[in-house]
Amino acid sequence: MSHNLNVKAFFFNAKTDYLPYYKHFNITVEDDANIKEVLAQVQEKNFDFFYPKQKLIMKVNGLVVEAKEPVSNLVEKLGTELTIEPVKAYRSNNGLNINDDDFMQNYALLEPYATESDLKYYKTLYALHYASETENFDHAYIGDAVLVLAHKMISEGNEHKDAILNAITSVNSGLLDCEYENNLFNAKSHDAAITALKDMLNSDKDEHPSLLEMIKNRFCKKKEEKVVDKKERVAKEIEDLSDKSIAYYAGTAQDNEENIAQAITALDVREVTFSRKNKLSGLSILKDSKTLALHKAGATLLDAYDAGAEVLVVENEACYEMFEKYFKEIENVIGRKMRGLELLLASDFLAQVNTVKA
Repeated sequence: MSHNLNVKAFFFNAKTDYLPYYKHFNITVEDDANIKEVLAQVQEKNFDFFYPKQKLIMKVNGLVVEAKEPVSNLVEKLGTELTIEPVKAYRSNNGLNINDDDFMQNYALLEPYATESDLKYYKTLYALHYASETENFDHAYIGDAVLVLAHKMISEGNEHKDAILNAITSVNSGLLDCEYENNLFNAKSHDAAITALKDMLNSDKDEHPSLLEMIKNRFCKKKEEKVVDKKERVAKEIEDLSDKSIAYYAGTAQDNEENIAQAITALDVREVTFSRKNKLSGLSILKDSKTLALHKAGATLLDAYDAGAEVLVVENEACYEMFEKYFKEIENVIGRKMRGLELLLASDFLAQVNTVKA
């Protein structure tokens, strides 16, 4: 069995090109071929196409893929229309070749406390580093790989725990900016490691308050916190819902997608699809990194808005409340107005549709 692929390949030579461009190729490979063999065929057809022979990773349809990935796996998940790009286009110096100095520069944060074994492990996280979602919003972000290594080192009893935590939080964009999700084709979950690091950091703050905090606690009387009963949320309805284009933001939840899809079908309206439907939107980092959180929230809202959504149905209540509360600030952060975009919690949407049907 063979695979007939329509490949859209990235071209850019920093010495001769002002902007990157793409070329299309029809490629046929056998069922047991890997993605590196696809690259070789593209290069045979156009000698201006370059890719590294070592540490070869690339982005295929937005996901980070390693050289030995079978084409059959890619086709099964992504189809036969494949866009091949460098893992970070802004780092490209020639085709898929990138300047990857940042990988070891970020390792230098932990190098004083690391062993040869730690370094060896870190090098296995090369693809993970360039699949970091947070880096898409802040190029200064140190990368998920360093954080995963930090957790490994501490978990294995490294005596420099405090120094390691300080190294990954004192940088311009580090642990507190991480809302973990990666763009690996073969996704790996390191949520538990990131959460554990943040818990360690918060625990250390509680156990070792700063001098300023101790002075404040000593001389400043704390105001008694007023207990305010949270008002019961009133269900929201949108007027003329059946006349509007609707998009659904599921986030990481997937259990309700079929119900939402059926409800949209019942209304007989256009369902708008958008790429960030299942991405995170900054909720978990809102307290520690508000501006970055609002950038992520804005990316989601704007993606749905530009795709043509007039109503965005939001699955998670806390995320919905964040969108509503900070909507104006989000517009200011992203520098765009999203006039006419209305937000509706998924449970309210289903209730309204059921009322209309009844």
